[in-house]
Amino acid sequence: QVQLVESGGGLVQPGGSLRLSCAASGFSFSWYTMSWYRQAPGKERELVATITPTGDTTTYVDSVKGRFTISRDNAKNTVYLHMNSLKLEDTAVYYCYTNRNSRPYWGQGTQVTVSS
Repeated sequence: QVQLVESGGGLVQPGGSLRLSCAASGFSFSWYTMSWYRQAPGKERELVATITPTGDTTTYVDSVKGRFTISRDNAKNTVYLHMNSLKLEDTAVYYCYTNRNSRPYWGQGTQVTVSS
């Protein structure tokens, strides 16, 4: 079965960096677009970044452009979210996502807290 397992979240000061990882299994990872979403308390879940199967195209929500980078290693079935210059408003649970045969799959999420 499809599994997405995130890791790498934690507590970081404003201006700091984190790298999130999402290990995928149960499907042909290299065939599928992968995304990161986040959900802050009291807010709707929002799409943060997307990467195409070969990694040649990436897209970002405006609020993270220039600070976050999505990447993937198809040999390791893993997608990453490199987060730099973190801000208080980046605090959220971050989720890995893919859509396979019109069915959405989510990871369990990893908490990122930006606080001084």
